[in-house]
Amino acid sequence: MLRVTPTAMTSLLSHITSLPLPLKPPSSLFSHSPKPTKTLFLKSFSISAVISQNPESPPNSINGDIGPYLSCSMPHKKPLKVAVLLSGGVDSSVALRLLHAAGHSCTAFYLKIWFQEGFENFWSECPWEEDLNYAKAVCNQVDVPLEVVHLTDEYWKNVVSYIIKEYRCGRTPNPDVLCNTRIKFGVFMDAIDSMDFDYVASGHYAKVVHPSADQMDKDSVLELSQDMVKDQTYFLSHLSQDQLKRLIFPLGCLSKDKVRKLATKFDLPNKERKDSQGICFLGKVRFSEFIGNHIGEKEGVILEAETGDLLGKHRGFWFYTIGQRQGLRLPGGPWYVVEKDIKHNVVFVSRNYYSVDKRRRLFRVGSLKWLQGFPPAQISQLQCKVRHGPRFCNCTLKIEHGEDGNEDVAVVSLSEDDQGLAAGQFAAFYQGRTCLGSGVILESWDDQGFPVCTKALENARMEDKSLLGKPVKIKFILEALVTESCQLEGLELQGGSKNSGISAAKKQMLASSPGKAIPRSSLNWLPKFWKKWLDIL
Repeated sequence: MLRVTPTAMTSLLSHITSLPLPLKPPSSLFSHSPKPTKTLFLKSFSISAVISQNPESPPNSINGDIGPYLSCSMPHKKPLKVAVLLSGGVDSSVALRLLHAAGHSCTAFYLKIWFQEGFENFWSECPWEEDLNYAKAVCNQVDVPLEVVHLTDEYWKNVVSYIIKEYRCGRTPNPDVLCNTRIKFGVFMDAIDSMDFDYVASGHYAKVVHPSADQMDKDSVLELSQDMVKDQTYFLSHLSQDQLKRLIFPLGCLSKDKVRKLATKFDLPNKERKDSQGICFLGKVRFSEFIGNHIGEKEGVILEAETGDLLGKHRGFWFYTIGQRQGLRLPGGPWYVVEKDIKHNVVFVSRNYYSVDKRRRLFRVGSLKWLQGFPPAQISQLQCKVRHGPRFCNCTLKIEHGEDGNEDVAVVSLSEDDQGLAAGQFAAFYQGRTCLGSGVILESWDDQGFPVCTKALENARMEDKSLLGKPVKIKFILEALVTESCQLEGLELQGGSKNSGISAAKKQMLASSPGKAIPRSSLNWLPKFWKKWLDIL
């Protein structure tokens, strides 16, 4: 093993203050592999290069013509030198093979950001070892070199510490957006700048349209992928133009089904592997365990927003986000978190979260970043996403320019109601298929926010919560049960008497399919409802 260490190692992120975190330092900066490796230090982190020794590499082509699948892999460009982020999953593996088939010179990079040293009691096996083994196997198929990049410290400074800080403040951050902007296409991209790669590629479902050779002064454009369900432009919406200009997303022209078929056609070793779920750096650790380990627990009360009644207790407001219904452990639901009092550690809940008069369509966004460097000229006919998924809302923007050095803020008005507006999440803006940029949803709302009654606010401010007495006995509401059951089937009830909920559900189904009988499958919620009702009786 050859190790080359520069005489002066400067920090890549000198402007970031290191936080004292309760973790042991990594015992080794280098990955251990039975194959010969060489290790290079790149500023504040290291790269371990795994040299492939596959003596007979398969040819670039595979059985069948894959030309139609290469349109987002720049097949007509001269052979490019591409750094490919490889996670060990199916998507990034197919992206690598497409670039390789397009004739480009690829080097794969596995980013090691796990911090398992602080969670030995949570994991019975190494959480990243399987990913790395798959990545090696994929690279060995086509004799592509694989380098393991250790970014544990950088990830802590740029992402994890920010997440912990935001949760302490009662906000709900998005680690995926931060990981893309600060790590994958931030720290990593800066570190390989001297390696003369033409582009950096990944398995994201998004499309980048670069200007032609004679228009290099024009901006690159981030567009929606072909697969609207898997589209990941929301997670890429906070990138800068400098970052975007250096990116290729080979899967942007493909659907998930086609990617799976290509994985089979390429006979990838991970072709049957399931898609990863959850937050990348946690592995098998539940997010609530992670938050509890780093912020701790502090008992607080749960109050009903409409009455101020004491319903129960919780472990700390940071475990809950607006719109959450899981983990409240309250009978007679469904109950939803509608507001939080951070100062007094109080969580307000309601069973009327979906009431028409309590829906939100106006909110404010800060930390704005536009992919072209400035807001769009036309801000009255845009679309908005407030979460990952295929759903868009038409919206208008009003830019409030900051004074005395304060940042600009956008006031967003949606064309329809949305209940899931959580402070700390990102709102991404679009014009047609083009992603324009995004910002962070702020916690300051207008008077259309969920109303919390005066008594509830007064009870929240009480220093001695024991004066509230014991939790009240919660009464079950038939209408709530009907509403919950109908929501499970995608129905929206209009309120009214106990029987009107069922009637409204039937009317809605009939209106959507006039002249047709209601399918039995659409009434599957009725047995669930009656079972709950009989249990109550």
